[in-house]
Amino acid sequence: MPEYFTPLFLFAFVATFTPGPNNTMLMTSGVHAGFFRSMPHMLGVAIGFSVMLMLVGLGMTGIFNTLPWLHQSLNILCMAYLCYLAYRIATSRPHIEQADYQPMTFFSAAMFQWVNPKGWTMALTAISLYNPSASWDGLGWITAAFFIATLPSVAAWVLAGKQIRRLLKSPGHMTCFNYVMALALLVSVAPMML
Repeated sequence: MPEYFTPLFLFAFVATFTPGPNNTMLMTSGVHAGFFRSMPHMLGVAIGFSVMLMLVGLGMTGIFNTLPWLHQSLNILCMAYLCYLAYRIATSRPHIEQADYQPMTFFSAAMFQWVNPKGWTMALTAISLYNPSASWDGLGWITAAFFIATLPSVAAWVLAGKQIRRLLKSPGHMTCFNYVMALALLVSVAPMML
């Protein structure tokens, strides 16, 4: 597997850096809570996705192949939860003072990975492309690549949010930002809905 690590890492970096539900919520957290208060959220994404990826590689793909209706049901639940999150972001009170905002906890961010359709797509794609023999070694390399790639990705999205905060000077600007982020969250999962 080490000979495939470079293309695997590139795939992991692009997959984790492109817009999606995690990155939308991380940017929102960066705007409202700043970098350091968003660290549990960032670590929850990185560690939670790595654990999910490992468990999917250990057997969830076999279960989904045997029970395709279970995969469809999970997709519907994921979409419903993401719509709920988009609603919560859109209707959240504008937080001019960062102390008022409660960022996602480590546990919540880790558990969110299980209902993130982009995460499921990335995990299933990586496992099928880079570990077709279903080896333990290959699964370890995939998990390591995604963990390493996720850390700079989540940090970049939170820092981008922190920089955007400078432009949001009023409650009206914050409300507009929240609506845009809620819409971005829905748009980021639209390909999975279709």
